[in-house]
Amino acid sequence: MQNAKLKNYLHLHFLVFIAGFTAILGELISIGSIPLVWYRMLIAGVLMLIYIKIIKLKIAIDKRTMIKFFAAGIIIALHWITFFEAIKQSNISITLAMFSTGAFFASFVEPIIYKRRIIWYEILFGIIVIIGVFLITQSEIKYINGILLGISSALFSTLFAVINGKFIEKHSATVISFYEFISGVFFITLFILFFKGGFSVEFFILSSSDWIYLFILASICTAYAFIGAVHVMKLISPYTVILSYNLEPIYGIALALLLFPATETMSPQFYYGAILILITVLLDGVFKNFKIRKRKRIISTKDN
Repeated sequence: MQNAKLKNYLHLHFLVFIAGFTAILGELISIGSIPLVWYRMLIAGVLMLIYIKIIKLKIAIDKRTMIKFFAAGIIIALHWITFFEAIKQSNISITLAMFSTGAFFASFVEPIIYKRRIIWYEILFGIIVIIGVFLITQSEIKYINGILLGISSALFSTLFAVINGKFIEKHSATVISFYEFISGVFFITLFILFFKGGFSVEFFILSSSDWIYLFILASICTAYAFIGAVHVMKLISPYTVILSYNLEPIYGIALALLLFPATETMSPQFYYGAILILITVLLDGVFKNFKIRKRKRIISTKDN
């Protein structure tokens, strides 16, 4: 029993490490953010379809649900485009520090979607996150485009996570992911056709290293990561999963410093701001866990 539990925890942290490694691949892949996300979603969608066929999962859905999945697919495409563009406009450290502001957005987005009141400590944590962002902006103003794109990516990510939280109540995560990937490809294709003058020959000519990194990104960091996260959430408490995924920026920034020290070493003020944001995100998870446990104790007492 203990060995199985340890195995699941190790699997969870491997998934978090993979999430952090996504930013590294964004730095290594030489093509622009739009074609990068197009390839990522296309390859991941195809791999997901193969997986669906292997496990013989039914994927038929009604038109109304299809439209909802399509909208979510657009949001995740925008999240990934702004995320990778932030890396290209600044660097991995800036992008991941800004990505951590997702907890701040969640404190306002969740109450709207789930129709609950805003909690006092979420407002307090939100103010602390803003101070952290201010510190980073003051010290790294030259990366202002990357900072704004990173914040936009965090907002899209929060919207996507909250909306998917509603979908998962009625639908399989694999089915949701498959339709979102395909709809994302369709959305980006339309964007390229209407606003980028269509697909050029150069769009499909990539270096061998780009093909390798893209396949790793789409297979391990996307298709496998999505399926693995769903599997882990069935065996480990949601609090542990969420809190562990909050370590993604820490893993990513540490990897970036190790692999790209010349471009990723930042000013002391950046690290003050980043640490402030990350600690706030972790505290938010701890407070939420305490509240969930307290609610369970109250329910248990009433039942007895």
